[in-house]
Amino acid sequence: MTPDETLAYVQAAAVAVRLPLDAAQAARVALHLQRTAAMAALLDAFELAVHDEPAELFRPAPFEQPR
Repeated sequence: MTPDETLAYVQAAAVAVRLPLDAAQAARVALHLQRTAAMAALLDAFELAVHDEPAELFRPAPFEQPR
């Protein structure tokens, strides 16, 4: 999203949840949202192989059966 689109999104979201934001507050929130989106894009672009994220190794702890 462009900075203007991000600001419009922040302003619309604030209205939707009845969060009063003045123009300066909305601009700061939009700036942080842009920065967060840029960091997420870096993480999303990182290539992972199957062995990098071994989700199949998760095993929940066994529950004891009540007696």
